Amino acid sequence: MSIEVELPSLGESVFEGTVARWLVAEGEMVEVDQAIVEVTTDKVDAEIPAPCAGMIEQILVAEGDVIEIGAVLAKIDPDAKADTASSAKNNSGSPAPKIPDATSTSAAQARPALLIATNPADGIAATPVARRMAEEADIDLQAVHGTGSAGRVTKDDILRHGSDAERAPAAPSPSVIPTAAVQPAAVAPSPASAPSKARGGPSFGYELQAGDRVIPMTPMRRIISEHMVYSKRTSPHVGTVAELDLSAVVRLRNQHKKAFAESYGVALTFLPFVVHATVRALREFPALNASVTADAIIEKQSIHVGVATETEKGLVVPVIRDADRLSLAGTAMAINDLATRARDKRLSADDLRGGTFTVSNPGRRGNLYGFAIINQPQVGILRMGEIAKRAVVRSLEGEDAIVIRTMMFLALSYDHRAVDGAPANGFLHRIREILEAAEFDL
Repeated sequence: MSIEVELPSLGESVFEGTVARWLVAEGEMVEVDQAIVEVTTDKVDAEIPAPCAGMIEQILVAEGDVIEIGAVLAKIDPDAKADTASSAKNNSGSPAPKIPDATSTSAAQARPALLIATNPADGIAATPVARRMAEEADIDLQAVHGTGSAGRVTKDDILRHGSDAERAPAAPSPSVIPTAAVQPAAVAPSPASAPSKARGGPSFGYELQAGDRVIPMTPMRRIISEHMVYSKRTSPHVGTVAELDLSAVVRLRNQHKKAFAESYGVALTFLPFVVHATVRALREFPALNASVTADAIIEKQSIHVGVATETEKGLVVPVIRDADRLSLAGTAMAINDLATRARDKRLSADDLRGGTFTVSNPGRRGNLYGFAIINQPQVGILRMGEIAKRAVVRSLEGEDAIVIRTMMFLALSYDHRAVDGAPANGFLHRIREILEAAEFDL
């Protein structure tokens, strides 16, 4: 009896993934837990292991296809023997194809129902994400042209439909934007090497000029962009900024960084101080440690802080579990471990799941401050600014004086559906107080 290989859950708020690359071919023998396919989401590149040993009997999804969580990727025959697989290859005269023919009728019929996601109520094939977005934006799915597998409606189709609808009244004539720029992409699945061509948005009438360089989006970059657009459409973002004096933290760090590195094996950077202060403030301001449902706000008991980490393929947000139970040293070691595994592509789906708040540190180079986009379904994200020495006014012995201090800006983005200005400002001010006091145990 064949064993089905399904796409597992790959993180909170992840509903679909893109098949980036098959690591095996039909007819090939595999071992238990052997990686057989790479799948890309907006959070991580994941390798899906074989649930059992056996022969790859059938590959159901082509490279470049977008599928929902729970969809069947392939089938494995656990009773097949190595000589049977070898005979199957020899009889055909060539190795089994790595992916199914995208135009094959049989391959299309073999696709699982989750790829189509038809709602019996309206008979329209659409992904769960696309259907939810259409409901929130009051868009009639029947008016949306689906470009996904078997003509299903995807998130891109909803976003493109909304953009077209917003531009339509302002367009003086159909000839202003070239027809090719607004035509929907082909329904057939695209190769992994050019996902943006098959699923890309409108070009807004831009025509390529001499010397222009076209850089196709990678699957991960495309999914990140979709997630960011979805977050901005979902949450009314509000931002507030605080300037704080890090001089006391700098002194404390300089006093202990050598001994800290020797004791714990990791460098003592400024990020653990900010994360630790944020966790303490979240306990006092639970409104920022929350999520929004259709008709309620859920304030969460556990504090799981995501730390945005840049990798060669894009931004990922691994999560520090129960961050409020960690000391400053524990926080530093957790950040170092997650960042190292993110850059080495060793993060698991569990490392990216369940975050309740996010801290982002984009780096030191010219970054005064900026507002990050909220990582759904959270209601807030804190972005660190540049740490630099500045001239500031301080009272010394009753007199105002201009002194040099190590200063930093912290920018908070929050969801105004769940958080009002008073608690948001109080939360940011509390983080400032904790950092300026520098009362940390080392």
